[in-house]
Amino acid sequence: MSAISIDTPRSEQGMTKEHKKVILASSLGTVFEWYDFYLYGSLAAVIAVHFFSALPPGSAFVMALLTFAAGFAVRPFGAIVFGRLGDLIGRKHTFLITILIMGVSTFFVGLLPTYATIGIAAPILLVVLRCLQGLALGGEYGGAATYVAEHAPHGKRGLYTSFIQTTATIGLFLSLLVILGCRLALGPEAFAEWGWRIPFLISFVLLLISVWIRMKLQESPLFQKMKAEGTGSKAPLKESFGNWKNGKIVLLALLGATAGQAVVWYAGQFYALFFMTQTLKVDAVTANLFIAAALLIATGGFIFFGWLSDKIGRKPIIMAGCLLAALTYFPIFKGLTHYANPALESAARNNPAVVVADPRDCSFQFVPGELKGHVTFNNSCDLVKNVLNQRSVSYTTEGSAAGSLASVRIGQTVVQSVDVTGMTPEQAKAAQSKLSADLTAAIDAAGYPRTADPAQMNKPMILLLLTILVLYVTMVYGPIAAWLVELFPTRIRYTSMSLPYHIGNGWFGGFLPTTAFALVLLTGNMYAGLWYPIIIAVITFVIGTFFLKETKDVDITK
Repeated sequence: MSAISIDTPRSEQGMTKEHKKVILASSLGTVFEWYDFYLYGSLAAVIAVHFFSALPPGSAFVMALLTFAAGFAVRPFGAIVFGRLGDLIGRKHTFLITILIMGVSTFFVGLLPTYATIGIAAPILLVVLRCLQGLALGGEYGGAATYVAEHAPHGKRGLYTSFIQTTATIGLFLSLLVILGCRLALGPEAFAEWGWRIPFLISFVLLLISVWIRMKLQESPLFQKMKAEGTGSKAPLKESFGNWKNGKIVLLALLGATAGQAVVWYAGQFYALFFMTQTLKVDAVTANLFIAAALLIATGGFIFFGWLSDKIGRKPIIMAGCLLAALTYFPIFKGLTHYANPALESAARNNPAVVVADPRDCSFQFVPGELKGHVTFNNSCDLVKNVLNQRSVSYTTEGSAAGSLASVRIGQTVVQSVDVTGMTPEQAKAAQSKLSADLTAAIDAAGYPRTADPAQMNKPMILLLLTILVLYVTMVYGPIAAWLVELFPTRIRYTSMSLPYHIGNGWFGGFLPTTAFALVLLTGNMYAGLWYPIIIAVITFVIGTFFLKETKDVDITK
């Protein structure tokens, strides 16, 4: 493939054959990389059973999400390492390194022994592989976005880079399809036992395809020109972050753009999926089909809003997406409850649950203590809250006298908790079993469903609400690559744009499912987790609106 001359009047260029090759090659490789990364997120509930089986179910799921988030935690470090390489040695060579690390790490997740086989080593090795995935992804996105933008004609960068923006959603969509295919082909029991490994193992084939595609790419014309003229940076990290002029823009790009974009992205896709399966008790196949359908319907929004950003600017579209999300998340997620599990909504309204307990008797049931082998919650307050959390029963808490036993009031029924202090292990187990049975019976009698009833679901409305969430994602994500590329000069572009993007998406976004479900466990309110994305989206709206500049007319060849 020959490089595109940057002396061509770029504002007059259409999408040439060479442009299409660049976009296709970059996008396909990135799709496969996102597929690898999101397999874990889509299978978090299954992975919790195999790798965190020493924990109570609610805490095991949160720990599985935290391990998922570990990959996001290291993404900024990958951005620094590979961003520097991309600015020093080129975009293409960095592409090849990141795809190899990602593909091999994902393949080994499919081979990893479980907790039942090797004990604590299993979750430790899982975290290591997730971190390798995160490092690789930290170097991937900035390179892909920069590479495409540096080929794009002036005035069409929003449109051209929007194809890269579709890759994360398409990768998620592909992972959901593969998982659904395996579930249906093997059956739920076989899939939960061993079939979940197949989507990870398939990634080796995708790795080979991705490497073959990346090998056909040439270096970007702007990077080639920069190297030929000797104007490249010899210290991209120092230039990017060591002076306030550029460092200020990096900070503003993080807080005024990528942080809000990230929480809207993860709330609209991953958190929505987890909320459906874990809170609303919609079966996994049905929930995945709903999400996949919403993604299929709304993915064109990435291209539309990327194109629109070339006309009216990047900032107004992204800011509008953040504001809309912040204003409508509560009604949308409550609407999902209403249409997906109306029996749960009715029970919560007619027979609300109240935990009456000494506040000192109640623990925060999410603790990273699985590395010690097991965690138990034996206080009388913790025992009842654990059962309520497993059944997705929202509750409020009332204080009681110091030293008193906790109790649960569900409608007009009161269930007294137990004090297992001083009991033998056998006695404690029997007492807890009886408490669980009594409380479960009270929950059932109050009308709280164990699973969502498909016959009661309003499927068109569920799909509509999920599609709206994905449309918000396309608003904030479609134009973001062009905006970030245009904020920084060519010699340090890869490094400078990668760090705010991956801190935003890796930390603010990647920790969203974990933080949201931890807030639910902390408060007992199934909607409490929404406060996290709402607050971050509002912060981004304010900072981005007043402190970040519009860039659609910037000449990036300088």
